[in-house]
Amino acid sequence: MIICSIVIGISLLLLVLRLLKGPTTIDRVIALDAIGVSLIGLIGIFSIIVDTAFYVEIILLLAVLSFIGTISFAKFLEKGKIIDDSSKK
Repeated sequence: MIICSIVIGISLLLLVLRLLKGPTTIDRVIALDAIGVSLIGLIGIFSIIVDTAFYVEIILLLAVLSFIGTISFAKFLEKGKIIDDSSKK
């Protein structure tokens, strides 16, 4: 478990570097999504080490927030708007 935590921690550092230095916006969005997935894995490993199920709720919350953020960024990059004004006519 400790080796897995170290590997995920190193990958988080590299993903933060990609987030800050990414050549395009899409690279930054992908890095942000991968950071969310890595954090979910790291919290899951911590939950196993501590032997408690309390952190499962945090994992679920982080997964939902990461999903909503990724969908919002993808919609913004595709259309330029997150909320459509098409209902106003």
